[in-house]
Amino acid sequence: MPELMRRAISVLPAGTWPAAAEAASVTLCWEDRHRRRARLSLDDGRGEILLDLREPSRLNEGDGLSLEGGGIVRVIAALEPLLEITAGSVGLPRLAYHLGNRHVPMQVWGETLLIRPDHVIEEMVKLLGAQCTKAQRAFCPEPGAYGGGHSHDHSRDSTH
Repeated sequence: MPELMRRAISVLPAGTWPAAAEAASVTLCWEDRHRRRARLSLDDGRGEILLDLREPSRLNEGDGLSLEGGGIVRVIAALEPLLEITAGSVGLPRLAYHLGNRHVPMQVWGETLLIRPDHVIEEMVKLLGAQCTKAQRAFCPEPGAYGGGHSHDHSRDSTH
């Protein structure tokens, strides 16, 4: 009979769990760090775990996945292709407004905004006067006012 896959049943925020309890690590891109249930391959090649949470969670760099029966799997944010955008003459608030108005997932990194590559958005920010540079970084975008989801309505109906 095959061995049952170990289950990760809760998320421990980075810095709240003892490093000595780390049993393994898992490296995930941004899209794979927003899940409720998924099979995750361990970095050391020793197999997989089942992420089995009560509700979808946003997993951040350094978070721990508590395993049923003991042990913690550390979450590592994978390096991904990104665009580093510096505001130049357009100014950071105006640039952030235009990106936010298009619902572009964005990470604020000092005076730089990080987004996933998108040639249309890249052209827009260049036309506004900003500079774009290609980079490889871990992507941890701001969760936004709605906790990372997007559920409000843009209609003109004021009954909500």
